[in-house]
Amino acid sequence: MFKRSLRTIDTIPVGPLGIIPLSSCAEIGKKVDNYLVSWRHANTSEHKSSIIFSGYEKDSYIVDASVPRFGSGEAKAIINESVRGQDVYLIVDVCNYSLTYSLCGHENHYSPDDHYQDLKRVIAAIAGKARRVNVIMPFLYESRQHKRSSRESLDCALALQELIGMGVDNIITFDAHDPRVQNAIPLNGFETVTPVYQLIKGLLNNVDDIQLDSNHLMVISPDEGATGRAIYLASILGVDMGMFYKRRDYTKIVNGKNPIVAHEFLGSDLNGKDAIIIDDMISSGDSMLDVAKQLKARGAGRIFVFSTFGLFTSGLERFDQAYEQGLISKICTTNTVYQTPELLSREWYVSCDMSKYIALLIDTLNHDGSISDLLEPYERINKFVAQYKAKQGK
Repeated sequence: MFKRSLRTIDTIPVGPLGIIPLSSCAEIGKKVDNYLVSWRHANTSEHKSSIIFSGYEKDSYIVDASVPRFGSGEAKAIINESVRGQDVYLIVDVCNYSLTYSLCGHENHYSPDDHYQDLKRVIAAIAGKARRVNVIMPFLYESRQHKRSSRESLDCALALQELIGMGVDNIITFDAHDPRVQNAIPLNGFETVTPVYQLIKGLLNNVDDIQLDSNHLMVISPDEGATGRAIYLASILGVDMGMFYKRRDYTKIVNGKNPIVAHEFLGSDLNGKDAIIIDDMISSGDSMLDVAKQLKARGAGRIFVFSTFGLFTSGLERFDQAYEQGLISKICTTNTVYQTPELLSREWYVSCDMSKYIALLIDTLNHDGSISDLLEPYERINKFVAQYKAKQGK
């Protein structure tokens, strides 16, 4: 990882740092806070005692905030300490369905809409007092509704414009379903981060006999939408790429989308090669498992899956069966969305922690520094792959 200790930060902070992890991100928020506290206590800069660095070193950067609900299900945000003049970072996981609230005596699970409303409530409670407001939303709200096919709403674009209208300065997301959605806010800060380094690291730390060359490994795009991710990963690893395209039945709509009739493959011979399937998310997993079956039918060896977001909306049983049948060997996703204890206990699952990376982004942006080296992991991946090959004796 790009080490904080090796970086020289000599610019003045935008303002005293404040972090507001909403309840959906409480765990990862604590990890991020611990990194920042550790780094800034260890920082030996001669400027730390200056008045312009006031509030730079704290025991915690987490701002005391809450979003209580009334019995009717309505809510309000409360910030219990001053954020005037601070550089505030809100962290939210709109996919965390584990949280519940009472609605007229009934227990309701939080939906993405509920989390998004809570985010807006906290921004409203800040009431323009902060020097800068930044939103870290790993899974971009409504990112799957990024384009209009017919008489449909453009929810993602509307949400981005709404946040900017409320005074948000920067929006940071991970692996946006379609990065072009940033065109909705062309004059404002929007970053989409691809966690390729963390996914590669997670896999190679758990499987020690992968041969990283074009004779033994191929990167697979499960559909045309993931082609860019696959090309990037294949280029970094120096291996071939193949792709599937989805043949759909456009005469029907099932669960809001046209059902897939078949997956057609484009690529070179797979026989005997391991494969890495890469995509932005695993939703139900139907497409991913169908692609795995198609790869096995073409003679592929072990199949590994990279996905930024592991939603597993239809449960884990089908993945358990796929693992037992030898269809998949490992699935690597990040901890930027809620992970059930059952998922974390699975032998086939690898969780890639993003808390240190998020802390690095916050630390750099608070100093108004460039994050280009953090967004481009090419050198870090090359270094890690070289170390991996050295351990194999290559």
